[in-house]
Formats: sequence, structure tokens, C-alpha cells
Amino acid sequence: MANAYQWNCSVGELTGVGPARREALEKAGIRTLGDLVGCYPRAYQNRGDIRTLAEIRTALEEAPNIPYAVILTVASEPQYRVIRRGMSITKFRAFDDTGSCEIVYFNAPYVKDNVHTGAVFRFFGRFSAEFKSRLQCTNPIYEPYTEDKPLREIVPVYPLTGGLKQNQMYRYTEEALRRCAGEMTEYLPPEVLQRVGLPSRTYMLNALHRPPSMEHLEAAKRRLVFEELFIRFLAMAHNNAVLKVPNTCPTPHTDFTAFFEKLPYELTGAQKRCVSEITADMAGKYAMNRILIGDVGSGKTVVAAYAAYLAIRNGYRCALLVPTEILANQHYADLEPLFAKLGIRCALLTGSTPKKQRNAILEGLRDENLTIGMQPDDVSGIGLIVGTHALLTEAVQIDSLGLVIIDEQHRFGVMQRAAILDKGQNCHCLVMSATPIPRTLSLVAYGGLDVSRIDELPKGRQRVDTFIVDSTYHERMLGFIRKQAAEGHQTYIVCPAVEENPEKKEKQSADPDDMANLSFYEEETDTPMLKAAVEYAKTLAEELPEMEIGFVHGKMKPAEKENVMNRFCSGEMQVLVSTTVIEVGVNVPNATLMIVENAERFGLSQLHQLRGRVGRGSAKSYFILVTDSRSEDSMERLRVIKQNYDGYAIAEYDLMLRGPGDFVDKTGTRQHGEDRFRLAAGCRDVEFVELAAKEARHIADTDPGRKQYPLLWNRIETMLSGGSHTLN
Repeated sequence: MANAYQWNCSVGELTGVGPARREALEKAGIRTLGDLVGCYPRAYQNRGDIRTLAEIRTALEEAPNIPYAVILTVASEPQYRVIRRGMSITKFRAFDDTGSCEIVYFNAPYVKDNVHTGAVFRFFGRFSAEFKSRLQCTNPIYEPYTEDKPLREIVPVYPLTGGLKQNQMYRYTEEALRRCAGEMTEYLPPEVLQRVGLPSRTYMLNALHRPPSMEHLEAAKRRLVFEELFIRFLAMAHNNAVLKVPNTCPTPHTDFTAFFEKLPYELTGAQKRCVSEITADMAGKYAMNRILIGDVGSGKTVVAAYAAYLAIRNGYRCALLVPTEILANQHYADLEPLFAKLGIRCALLTGSTPKKQRNAILEGLRDENLTIGMQPDDVSGIGLIVGTHALLTEAVQIDSLGLVIIDEQHRFGVMQRAAILDKGQNCHCLVMSATPIPRTLSLVAYGGLDVSRIDELPKGRQRVDTFIVDSTYHERMLGFIRKQAAEGHQTYIVCPAVEENPEKKEKQSADPDDMANLSFYEEETDTPMLKAAVEYAKTLAEELPEMEIGFVHGKMKPAEKENVMNRFCSGEMQVLVSTTVIEVGVNVPNATLMIVENAERFGLSQLHQLRGRVGRGSAKSYFILVTDSRSEDSMERLRVIKQNYDGYAIAEYDLMLRGPGDFVDKTGTRQHGEDRFRLAAGCRDVEFVELAAKEARHIADTDPGRKQYPLLWNRIETMLSGGSHTLN
């Protein structure tokens, strides 16, 4: 390996970095030159795409919010004045051969000293032509322009923190790249690079920070995307070998006619397929490690109940871990009657369980009380324990634990999942998720888990009618809420925020680069005011005084939240105003209407999850999306929800919009030590993802002893142990 002295050198040794800037860099996680080289830009500005003012004026009709670069001559001396306390404005005019425009800066008094009549600059910023059709550019970046001194065409935009400036980050990365030039160790196999057609790591790092052209930048991005996916796949292959444990809880008895006879309906074909996969797993050579994915209302719970019955009838206990007390109560209410008919005792353990009852449950989980598996009615002790985080405490001992089922698995951390599994010895594990994910990405998202999919809904499930309206429909929606209440039904109203914040005027930075970066990469127009749950509930109580209205959000204390949810579940409350805390798990069959305010602010899969909270009973249900956004992109996304009821189809559309890296990063399956995707989050090429998976499998198969590629496997080991992602 090359000498890594410079790579591991402290950023404090960089030119111009004193104690304060070193501290700012270290707060951003940048401690060494290698860290700095691994701090990739968050975006790029193409300042080399020079337009004329006439071209910009024409382009504004189709693309009004895109920054443009233009070379202009200053036509007038800057006029500076203070317009109110804490706010100043500087204006001047500039022109090219096709026209003129007004340049405006806020809180930038230094501009008047740097800009003078006749000087030529390259300006980069957003233009508008709204005020009397005059072309105007606000807070653009300006750089002196001369033909004999070319300016940077593609400029990196770095993530900033602690008062760091873009020009500082540019200088620091420039020096780090120069000093580390001979230490950028290549750890991807050369034959992989050749087969896929990828550049070297040295090329990638230099092109990401200093792209000489868009072609160079795209090649570097492609290499980084592949590298991140390839490393993720290879780490999974490594984990799979480590995580496979012998099946010490075999289930040879598989005649479960009694279970299916007790069900009031026949399983769907997809459910039967999942049952077969689980049966084969639990009787196999290795302990089951499977995820059950099913769309909202697809019937995951009954499949999980079958897995529990399979374990119990073979002499083992089953623990069902759920994230909330409400969901635990619902699962217990659904499962206890079924298992009682089968002669199996269930118990519920939550933080609210009284001490005397808790002690009795703990006693019932001991081996001396377990006589399961002889005859269907020969059962004493607890076979199925349903619980929340209360199951994870050391005091809870579950003897003969053969199966752990984890519902809403993304709500639990790695350590919490490990804590419940540690109560058994190589026991089977089944996790459930209601988040549909495109089939091609299952391997990326779920790693070593085998995947079972329920991809059809039970027969007779009513479709929830979906509508898109704006806020002018508010009075009509109030009438619809009254109508639902008069028919004995309940309503959810979902808001994107908890509380309203007073509108703040952000103080503009004195650094024009910073101002431009903030301006260019954030939405400035067409952003409707966010509706907040607390204020919305208060207003609604005044508009509907005859109804019981409550609100719930994630910042409430658990006891408060549970109390409100219980009142809504019992029917005592007609309207529940909430944030997305009710997105998953809540089952209120009597709720027939959901209204989502600021619907444009929610993801497609999130909206689909929310829609699944209604339509769970026999009555007709409705899902109303409220938006005042005029963005065609937003409306197109909402129309996808209106026109589609298949969670997998919606997930595929989400994939097209966001790319597999971003999609996977939000599934909640990331383990300790794994890197989050960076530029891979923008990849929309599913075939490229599959290619990375194919190459990773090839390396794993051809180098099972992990000796042929030591640098690569060292990279994997360091990543899994939580080491730096900027290894040289």
C-alpha cells in the first residue's frame, strides 16, 4: 500500500487553517486530508454555459427558476441605500450586445467598491422579468472577466457548516488533492473496472472536485455510483456468510390444517406462497432470516400468525415485537381470539402492563410452564407474547424462544433487533414491512434477508376514492366531515408540520457565493404555507364545535399520544388531526375519510401508506389531497396517487423520480458501519444497480477466502466496523 502519510495528515496543516477553521472543519467530520478529499461537492454550477440576455429572456418562459451565466459590462455606478433597519440594497445596470438588465444585491455593501462602470464580469444567478417586464438578476455571483484569463466553467458547491465559505473549501480541497496525489489507492479489481468501463479512483476523485468538463464529471459520478453500490453488495455478501447460523429450532411438524380451518377466509395466492417460503425456511439447514413485505391491507398479519403457529406447534415460543402500545393492543386483539381457538395462550406486555400482571407473564414465559407440541389442546404457559420495547428489558426471559417477529421493522434500531433475538439461541426471525419497494432493489435494501412479497390484496377490499383539491374547497370539506360524522364515521386530517413558526427573514450572508448557493438550490416560489397540526386542530374546533376533535404528533409524550389515539380508536373522538405519526400501524375500521393538507410535501410511498389508514372497514372511504401548489411536477406526482392503488407501481414511479440510491437510503434498513449513499442517491439506472450486484456476486464467488483482493476486503471490513469511508 502506498505511504498514507499525507492522507492521514491533520487539516490543521493546510495553508490558512488556524485553530478556529480547524475546529469548524472537524465539526463537519473533516479531520484529515483524506476526509477532505472524501467530502464530495453537493452540487455543481455550470458557469461555462454562457447565455445572452436575449436567450435568457426567452428561456424564462419555460424554465424560470434555473440559474444562468452571462457576460455583461457594467453600465452605471452601483447605487447603495439602506431601505430599513438591517436591510440594504445595491443596484446597477449591465448590458451585452442583446440587451440590458438590472443587477440587485441585498445586504452586500462591498459590491459598490468592487463594481464600476465599464468593468466586465461573468454573472451567475437567477433572472426574472416580472417588474414592468424588465430583466433583473438578484444576488448573482460575479467574477471579473478577461478573455486571456479563463474562468472555471464547472464550479463545485460544497456542503458548508460552522461558518466555512465556498472559496475556502475550494482552496482546501485543491491543496489536499495536490498533497494526496500519490496516495489514492485503488481497491476495485482492475478486471471489474475494465468490464464495466469505469475510470480509476484517482481520476474519480480529481474529477469530482475539479471537473474539466461535464463529460469528465459524468464519468466520475458513474464510477462513484458503481463503487458505492458494489461495496454495499459485497458487504452484504460478506454479512450473509457471517449471519447464517445453524437451525437449532427445526419445525418438522407441518400439518396445520387446524390453523387454516379457524380462519374466516381463504388465503390469497400470494399469502399461500409466503406461507410455503416460511415453512421451507423454518425446516431448513439455517435459521430463517426473512422479511415479509406487503402493501397496506394485504394480509401480512395472518401470514405472521401462521409462522407463530408453526413455531409453537413444534415446541417453541414466539415473540411479536411492535413499535407502539396502540399497535401492540391491536395485534393482541386480533391474534388472541384466533390462538385461543387453537388452544394456545397469548399474552400482552407493554410499558402500561400492571406489575402484578407483568410478573405473572414473566412466570408464564419460563420453560417449566411449556408443554407445547404433544396434542392441540395440551398447552400450558404462554406460546405467543406480543409486546413493545418492554420485551427488550433484561428482566424479560423467554425460554425456548424459537421465532421472533418484528412488525414495522424500520421503527427499530439494529441494537433493539439484536436485543430481542439474543433472548433465543439461533432462533428464526421474520420482520414485516408495509413499505413496497421495487423488486429490482430488494437486494440493496434488505441485504441478507430473504424476501417474501404479498403482492395482491384480499378479495372484497373496497377501493378508496382519491381526490385532489385546493384550499378553496375547505368549506365543502367541513360539510363532508359533518356528513361522515352523521353516518357514525370518523376522519383523519394530516398536516406536514407540528406547530407554526413565525415567519423569519433570514439574514443574508456577506459572501455572495453563499447567498447564491442558498438561492439557487432551494425553492423560492410556489411554496404554499405549511399547515400545522396544533393550530389546525384549534381552528377546526371552532369551525366544528359539535364534534370532539383531537390532535397527535410525534413530539408529544408517549402517554399523551396513547391517550388521544385510544380515544379515537374507541370512537369517542370524531376527528383526529395528526402529523404522519399515524402513517403506519393504526387500525380504525370506522375511519372513512382522510384529508392530507400540503399534500405536495409528502412522498408518494408516504401518501400511499397514509391512504391505507382508511378503507379498512365495510363502509366506502375517501382520501382527499389538498394542495395550493402550482408546480406541474407536484401535480404529476399527486396524479400518480390518484390513478394508482398498487403500492408496487407507485414505488416504481418513485424509483423513476428519485433513483434507487435515494430510495434505498430511506428504507430504514441501514446497519451500523454502513455508509449512506452520496452521489449514488441520484442514480436512476436500475440496470446499473443490477450490474453492480452481478459484479459483486462474481467477486464474492471467485474469492470466497477473501485473499485475492486484500485492499478491497480491507475496505469492506473497515466499513462494517464503522471506520472512515474515506480510506485511501
